[in-house]
Amino acid sequence: MLLYMSQSQEAAPSPRHSVSVAGVVVREDGRLLAIRRADNGTWELPGGILELDETPEAGVAREVLEETGIHIEVAELTGIYKNMTRGIVALVFRCKPSGGTERTSTESTAVSWLTPDEVSEHMSEVYAIRLLDALDDNGPHVRSHDGTHLIPAG
Repeated sequence: MLLYMSQSQEAAPSPRHSVSVAGVVVREDGRLLAIRRADNGTWELPGGILELDETPEAGVAREVLEETGIHIEVAELTGIYKNMTRGIVALVFRCKPSGGTERTSTESTAVSWLTPDEVSEHMSEVYAIRLLDALDDNGPHVRSHDGTHLIPAG
């Protein structure tokens, strides 16, 4: 059986999403690794766009090392977050530091180990929730946001 599409169906491009990864790196003392981004000055998790030829776990290890100088062991997926405005899906993993020394990069102007309270003070809602979600055992969490605020499920 052959299916035919109208010209309008052929011309409509498929929606595209970008997939990113981020690491919630938790030290033994409970402090969490964060960076201040060089491009906009906001505090966020280390992470970035997943390359086509790498697994999510390899991607998060690469991004954390590139942005912070810290080597990690990836433990588990703690959340999936979608920026509804920009079409970015972020996979967030809880990780443990396994070596390295904190340093900045072309993507980060500061690297710091924050307490959970400091996370809420330094980060916007959509980034702080990723760190806080990773600290509980009720995940993985699935959340949507508009780039600034969470969008209620429903």
